[in-house]
Amino acid sequence: MLRELHISNLAIIEQVDIELTAGLNVFTGQTGAGKSLIMGAMELLLGLRDGGEETAMMVRPGAAEARVSGLFELDRPELAERLGEIFDQDIPAGEPVLITRRVSASGRSSVSVNGAPATAGMLKEAGRLLIDIHGQNDQQALLRPASQVAILDSFAGATDLRRQFGATLGELRNRCQRLERLRESEDKRRDMQDLYRFQIDEISGVDPQPREYTQLRDRCRKLRNVADLKADAAQILNGLSEGDDCLIDRLAVLRKAMADICRTDGDAENLATQLAQADDILQDAARELLSYQERLDVDGDELLEAERRLDELNRILHKYARTPEPNTDPIQAVLDHRDRIATQLDQLESDGRSLEVLGEQIAESRRQLAAIGRKLSAKRRKAARELQSQVECELRDLEMAGAEFRVSLKSRDVDDPAVDAGGLDDLEFLVRTNIGQDMLPLRKIASGGEMSRIMLALKTILAGADSVPTLIFDEIDSNIGDRLGATIGGKMQALGAGTVDGTRRQILCVTHLSQIAAAGQHHLKITKNVVGSGDEQRTVATVTPLNGKARVTELSEMMAGRTASKATDAHARDLLKRQAVA
Repeated sequence: MLRELHISNLAIIEQVDIELTAGLNVFTGQTGAGKSLIMGAMELLLGLRDGGEETAMMVRPGAAEARVSGLFELDRPELAERLGEIFDQDIPAGEPVLITRRVSASGRSSVSVNGAPATAGMLKEAGRLLIDIHGQNDQQALLRPASQVAILDSFAGATDLRRQFGATLGELRNRCQRLERLRESEDKRRDMQDLYRFQIDEISGVDPQPREYTQLRDRCRKLRNVADLKADAAQILNGLSEGDDCLIDRLAVLRKAMADICRTDGDAENLATQLAQADDILQDAARELLSYQERLDVDGDELLEAERRLDELNRILHKYARTPEPNTDPIQAVLDHRDRIATQLDQLESDGRSLEVLGEQIAESRRQLAAIGRKLSAKRRKAARELQSQVECELRDLEMAGAEFRVSLKSRDVDDPAVDAGGLDDLEFLVRTNIGQDMLPLRKIASGGEMSRIMLALKTILAGADSVPTLIFDEIDSNIGDRLGATIGGKMQALGAGTVDGTRRQILCVTHLSQIAAAGQHHLKITKNVVGSGDEQRTVATVTPLNGKARVTELSEMMAGRTASKATDAHARDLLKRQAVA
């Protein structure tokens, strides 16, 4: 529960430190005294208000930042464990947790938990586990069918089942959308399959090999010029070794002359060796030229076959390798294209199989959805009867003895387009507030007082199944007269006397009714005063715990205002006595 609340520099609050207890804590004060600021501070602390310009306006003029801190006691191990998971830190049960929210004048905000930084998202998730705020806005939410579904499911213990229904419905609709997209593109898919198969067959039919194109292109160039190559080779061979005065014969004469030199001058041996090497080189060249000439004697059909193959390769290169990378094998571009479309063809064929599989999956999802929906509807119908009885009992306590409450449930088929994540039921709360009237949807009730009492009845019933340790009621007594105050105060007190897993529940209530205020175990008064003088004057809100005579005076003034008297003081003491909290 929330043990301490510290607020600084929030609008007209300079510094307020509030101690809270288990049971019913009541806040009172004149209109405009700052009660709404306490609720605003709680919303900041719980992450229900984001940063930004609107929040920045709450920072006290002249202050750099506003700060709200809450010290929470966590007696339940499972709650401490869950908060530890949310904030990613060790939070032992039984030890206090300090949550602090800061908002700067520029609108930026920060969160810390036991001094460690946290995010606004973490804070919002944790806030839902720590405190549940109920205000006048809840009455508007209560009119919406989605909220009524949530209330019934909470009472029935069917919230998880509803979430399961919503998840299954989402899965079903995603599958249906995918199936529709696949069906819409079926003709295009088949055309692409035919195209890819044709291209793969065409490339595979040619069966190009890596580097084949470059080698074949060079071979064709050679074969087309074989006559010229032969003539040039013969001319070279003739000059080298076969003609009159050929190079090899002339070199033999030169080698003989060099041998004569070497017999006279031994220093010329190196030159003789070089001439001998030149002779060997020319002899090898002559032999290679002769072999080259023999290789040029080719079959005339070879050129035709090579040109035919080159034409095949050029055709597939033109179609499938239009932009090969520079200095790369163009055949590889064709092979890469074949591999790429083969993968795409596999995907298209898989999509075709997916149509069949998706159809089976959709049928299974529909069966699961119908089964979950029927189970959810059955739990709701069983719970609706019990909820109707309990609400009517609460309404009688709230002086609506003639009121009747019903939960209207109309089932839909699983294929009905109107089915949403809430289940297969068209649900609405119906109420008859007076005998002889028709049962009408709750949204058609005009009386604010009646709405407030129905709201309180539902909250009182649902509190028993609620695991949140602290409940806040922000002027939920609006539109309710003094005559009902004592009854409502008693119910608030009873709620505060309840427990959550063995831990005493805590109720915080902002009220303007003395009867409710008298029921509180802990009474806090919010006042505002002008302090300072001259240009230094400023309005400051304070929060003061009330006991004894001060509390009697506050209750008396709540009843009679400035006309409070000994009689109203006596009435106030009587209220406290009747609520047994004096």
